[in-house]
Amino acid sequence: MEHSALRRLRNVIISALSNPYNLIAISLIITLGYLIVYPIVDMTISTFRVAQGDLRRIPGSQVGDFTLFHWTRLFFSQVSSALLFTPLRNSIIVGASVTVLSIAFGFSMAWLMVRSDLPLKKIFWLLLLVPYMLPSWTIAMMWMTIFRTGYMGGPPGFLAWLGFSLPDWVAYGKLPIIIVLSTSNFAFSYLLVSGAFLSVNSEMEEMASIMGASRLRIMRKVTFPLVLPALLSAAILTFSRALGAFSTPALLGMRVDYHTISTMLYFSIRIRDHNAGFAITLILIFIVSIAVYMHQKLLGVRRGYAAHGGKGKSAALVPLNKWKYPILVLLIVFMAFAVIFPLAILLLDTVMLIPGRYELSNFTLHYWIGEFGTAAIFRGMEGVLRNPWFWDSLRTTMILTLVVSTIGMVSGQLIGYITSRGRGRLTGEILNHMAFLPYMIPSITLGALYLSMWAQPRLLMPSLYGTFALLVLICVVDNLPFSSRAGTSNMMTIGYELEEAASIAGASFFRRFRRIVLPLARPGFLTGFILIFISVIRDLDLIILLMSPGTTTLSYMVFTFSNSGYDVHANVLSAIVFFIVFAAFIIAGKVGKVDLTAGYGSATDGGGER
Repeated sequence: MEHSALRRLRNVIISALSNPYNLIAISLIITLGYLIVYPIVDMTISTFRVAQGDLRRIPGSQVGDFTLFHWTRLFFSQVSSALLFTPLRNSIIVGASVTVLSIAFGFSMAWLMVRSDLPLKKIFWLLLLVPYMLPSWTIAMMWMTIFRTGYMGGPPGFLAWLGFSLPDWVAYGKLPIIIVLSTSNFAFSYLLVSGAFLSVNSEMEEMASIMGASRLRIMRKVTFPLVLPALLSAAILTFSRALGAFSTPALLGMRVDYHTISTMLYFSIRIRDHNAGFAITLILIFIVSIAVYMHQKLLGVRRGYAAHGGKGKSAALVPLNKWKYPILVLLIVFMAFAVIFPLAILLLDTVMLIPGRYELSNFTLHYWIGEFGTAAIFRGMEGVLRNPWFWDSLRTTMILTLVVSTIGMVSGQLIGYITSRGRGRLTGEILNHMAFLPYMIPSITLGALYLSMWAQPRLLMPSLYGTFALLVLICVVDNLPFSSRAGTSNMMTIGYELEEAASIAGASFFRRFRRIVLPLARPGFLTGFILIFISVIRDLDLIILLMSPGTTTLSYMVFTFSNSGYDVHANVLSAIVFFIVFAAFIIAGKVGKVDLTAGYGSATDGGGER
């Protein structure tokens, strides 16, 4: 009887392992466990061990010994305030402020664009996406070009050239960091919330209107609860992005010693105080995890509202009446000063021979195509398009974005297939949660994790530090929450009945997947591709700790130029990045009919995940 039980168990195991679905699911779980869970565990252990650089700080210790030195130094030493508490306070203030501003404006714009009879919607829609297409460090460069004072030396900003005397705190520090990050993130909130508005069934609102409820009451009691899941997702996503943002605080804060926890993490890693940096990384992950947990609890409480918000007929547009044109004028002024004017000044700055002198006689294309040593302009630096480093960085950037977008798109659709077909199965649930984990890890923190993991050989794998493969790996992992959710949403539109019919007809799993699933899922591929493409080409925070001379990208080149005082060259690079992203967006919209609103709406399906 015992042999019979063992035989049945063996048959069950063999049957499970011979099922292609199970093989793919298990392979993905092992891969994600190695790429996401293992680095967190390994980093945690390293903060309790003595490293080579710690021997002089911990007398009598040996490499590998257990120690609490890094944690006690972080929380209970004389440097705790400078190393942790002050940067952490700054980060929380910045994160909370950016979240409130981004959500308030994103929600307002989503309602106006989807539910009101606001004129010129197509123009506003394009202008709203410009901050999304611009990396936050590009918006920071715009800010400095306009508001730069003489505090840091160098040429004056545009307003200073006009004769305005501005305090230094307008150009650098907390206020500009909050404004720049809010400008960068409100478009993100708009995309998420507008997708929710588009999916809300209007019948409940119409019933409330028939019963005599005012528009304000309908908004408060019906519409707002229905879009609350997307609003909560936008809030937690914005908070985690702002909390872990590096490039904007680095460009606008480090110059005046205003540190956030992300810039302190970067500083610790750069001075080779790795274990202190890793401890800060874990603290950042812990804070974001608490925020995500609170988000999920709140979402669970309100899930009943969302259950009634299935797709139905589109809601009737709410007339703005006497407020239509005042709101229109206000938005035109806002867009002019928040989007058009800064972008125009950034471009204008790139063709001014003497920075800060905006005159026609000062026009030049030197910073674009000038030769090396011309008139000793900017210490003889040649124009960006003549700089060999630019072409190397451009090539690396484009190859990286194309490779990551392709791998991320395919892996996201594959994970989406397993999770959509595996609802109720343990493997599907495990894979769904594992693909969500990078959402809880700010970009620079994920960079620190991979620095810890791949700086030396691990588990039969060689050291990947400084290689192109490491950049591909981390970019794919960082985009998994988006690509997998978009993939799940795409696969949910494909009925399982077609696969069942093919299975009955004798088609193998791989034949069904190749002849049925892939052709039907093709329309969603391009959306996933363009979302990842834009994300990778904009990202600096993720890869800043992993850069090496042979793998630099355009974003890192901008950061290096700006820190070295070549601000105009950095502006030229920022403009080039914007043109690349804008061209990709236009091509995807014209050729592939990509709808970014739908893409980000799918990314929050099923509980508000990233």
